[in-house]
Amino acid sequence: MRNETKGTIELTLAMVLSGTIGIFVVESGASPFNVVFFRCLFGALALAGYSLARGYLTGHGFTPRKLGLAALGGVFTVFNWVFLFEAYEATSISFATVVYHTQPFHVVLLGAVLLRERLTAARLGWLVVAFAGLVLVSGIRPGDTGSLTGLGLALTAAVLYAAATVVTKRVTGVRPHLVALVQVLVGIPLLLPFADLSAMGGAGAGWAWLAGLGLIHTGLMYVLMYSSYQKLATARIAVLAFTYPAVAMVADWAVYGHHVGLVQTLGVPLIVLASLRVNRAGTPGPVVRAAAPAPAPAPAPAAALRR
Repeated sequence: MRNETKGTIELTLAMVLSGTIGIFVVESGASPFNVVFFRCLFGALALAGYSLARGYLTGHGFTPRKLGLAALGGVFTVFNWVFLFEAYEATSISFATVVYHTQPFHVVLLGAVLLRERLTAARLGWLVVAFAGLVLVSGIRPGDTGSLTGLGLALTAAVLYAAATVVTKRVTGVRPHLVALVQVLVGIPLLLPFADLSAMGGAGAGWAWLAGLGLIHTGLMYVLMYSSYQKLATARIAVLAFTYPAVAMVADWAVYGHHVGLVQTLGVPLIVLASLRVNRAGTPGPVVRAAAPAPAPAPAPAAALRR
């Protein structure tokens, strides 16, 4: 199988898995802090086992500075999960996912502000288009506090993910699996004070959903995703990344009957088009082997394009 074909299959599968994360979160019945805590715990076991089996722990490439940056990225990453999962509760998986997928634009803006990266007129124009799409998607009416709260939570999650991307992309020469492992390990003691472990009694189905989030959506999904990044051009990654919100919206409709309204639907293609144009403006060519943040439920294309 050609590398590009294999990479396409791997990333498509990873994005399909990403689109089902909301179902696992809701069905677990746990609070967002508990969900993220156990996602970090089970995810760390999965990533550590994989890294050990592949021999990645030998000659890992970490220095104190790189380890510190990876840990800081982990702080942003785990709290971005908390805010996104809170957004699921406040509104719906579909709404929160579409708003959350504005991550690439926050990466561009933070890069311009913090790293003095060049913000071209074209990119600025597409950011305006994305903002217009976001306004349409929000579809918030006076008194609609649930959607307003969900919008704020999802946007906060997107900004935190962008911060994780900006920080972690400075960790070079380390396998992304190990960076992701550090980030979920950081999440365990970081979230322990906020987790209500007394509410996790019994051996019900909730544990299976939580284990799935760690083993499938943090272990298997990341392995597929990072493997695909090494085989695909940035433009292909940007396009395939939209499998994630598409699957999330279909899953939310099929399982819970939630869907975005007609006016909100008009904003989705604006966000998609703007994101594609912003990402295609990145450096062309195949993605190089480099560090990546442990993505939120799914990787924003921009996280892979700037390595």
